[in-house]
Amino acid sequence: MKAIGYTQNGPIDGAGALNMIEIDKPTLGARDILVAVKGISVNPVDAKLREKRAPEGDVGILGFDAAGTVAEVGSDVTAYAVGDDVFYAGDVTRHGTNAEFHAVDERIVGKKPATLDFVDSAGLPLTAITAWEMLFDSFKLVEGGHNGQSLLVIGGAGGVGSVLIQLAKTLTNLTVIATASRPETEDWVRKMGADHVVNHREDLAAQVDTLGLTPTYVAALTATDQHWPAINQLIAPRGHVALIDDPQNLDISVAKPKALTISWEFMFTRSMFNTEDITAQRDLLNRVSQMIDAGTLQSMVTERADAMTVDTLTQAHKRQESGRVIGKQVLPGLSA
Repeated sequence: MKAIGYTQNGPIDGAGALNMIEIDKPTLGARDILVAVKGISVNPVDAKLREKRAPEGDVGILGFDAAGTVAEVGSDVTAYAVGDDVFYAGDVTRHGTNAEFHAVDERIVGKKPATLDFVDSAGLPLTAITAWEMLFDSFKLVEGGHNGQSLLVIGGAGGVGSVLIQLAKTLTNLTVIATASRPETEDWVRKMGADHVVNHREDLAAQVDTLGLTPTYVAALTATDQHWPAINQLIAPRGHVALIDDPQNLDISVAKPKALTISWEFMFTRSMFNTEDITAQRDLLNRVSQMIDAGTLQSMVTERADAMTVDTLTQAHKRQESGRVIGKQVLPGLSA
C-alpha cells in the first residue's frame, strides 16, 4: 500500500522528511479493525514527532486523525463490521494514518458523523478527545452544572480550544473566557461560543479581573510557562489547572497557597497503557458524532487540501510549525 513517511527526524525541508513510499498492509490484532483511510487531519503532534522522534525501524508513518471505512476486522472485534464508516485519533505507539490503510483498536474508534464527509470528519477526533477528557476527566465537570463558575481557555483559537469552548458552552453552565491575540482569532473564538475574549499578549490577570470573574478552571493549551504567574494570580482558590503542552520549567510550589490542582491531559494515555476504561474514547467520540449530526457542535475545519500528496502534507506541517493555524487542517486520505 502507499504511505507518506519520514526516514530521519529533523526539519521539514530535510532529506529524511516526508516521502511517498510503499509498505505492507498492517497485520491486525484481535481487537483491531483495518480502515481504508479517506480523510486525515494534521495536528501539532505530527510536526513535533517528525522533528524530534527518530522513526522506529526504517520509516515512521505519522497521522493521528482519520476517517474512513472498515475494510477488515480482527477475530475479537464486536463493535464494527466491514463497510462501517468510522473516525478516530489512533495510537501514538503505532504507525499513523498517512497511509492507504490503517490498523486501529476498535475500542478507541467512533462512528463517523453522518452529516460530514470523510475529510471534514477527520478534523474532529484528536481535539475532541483532548477537550472532552480535559473537561470531564481532569476537571470532573458535571453536565448541566457549574452555574456561577468560569473557565479560562488559554489559546482558544487552536483545534483543542475550538472544540473545548463549544463543549463547555453546550454541556455545562460555565462562563467561558478565551484568549486570542489577532482580530481573526478573536472573531473565531466568539464564533465557537466564548462569552469573553482577552489578549494573551497582554496582562491576563488584569484583563480577567476587569471582567469581574475569578476562574475556577484554567485550560492551559499553549505557552503555560509564560502564563504561569498570571494563572496563579487570577485563578480561584482550590481551582484546577489542566495543561497539554510541555513547559520545560514549571514551579508548582507557587500553587500551594491556593491549594491548586494541576494535571496534564494526554489523549494517547488510554491507548498507550491499555487502560481499563479505554472504551471511554469510543463512547465520547460517538457522543461527539451525535452532537455534530444534531447541530449542537460545529466543525472546526478552516483549511482543506484538494488531495493528499507529499507537497500538500509538507505544506500542512509548515503551517503547524508557524503556530498560526486557526481551527483544523484536513486532507483527503490516501484511500480517497
